[in-house]
Amino acid sequence: MDIRKLQRAVVDALEDVKAQNITVLNTTHLTSLFDRVIIASGTSNRQTRALASSVREKIKAIGGEVITTEGEETGEWVLVDLGDIVVHIMQPAIRSYYNLEEVWGGKTVRMKLLPQQP
Repeated sequence: MDIRKLQRAVVDALEDVKAQNITVLNTTHLTSLFDRVIIASGTSNRQTRALASSVREKIKAIGGEVITTEGEETGEWVLVDLGDIVVHIMQPAIRSYYNLEEVWGGKTVRMKLLPQQP
């Protein structure tokens, strides 16, 4: 599946459940394991779980594959592995502490360049 279509679906799914501070990072220059890291914040355990569920449902609806989901038990940091994209859904304190933008950062994908889903 086209990476742009996949990342647009993830961002749409996150926006549908009101994720905050969505960041899309291009990691192709850092690793061959995946092409994008998407980081978003949720305000509660319930919202982070709902965000992860929304991502899984949207990806399955467009014919994509969800490899695994981890962290839903606590809901503080939920990871959704889509193969080419790894989605981190975190509560603000956890996100601030781990600062994944710095770890994977450098090349932020500008959202205006992403094609809109029909």
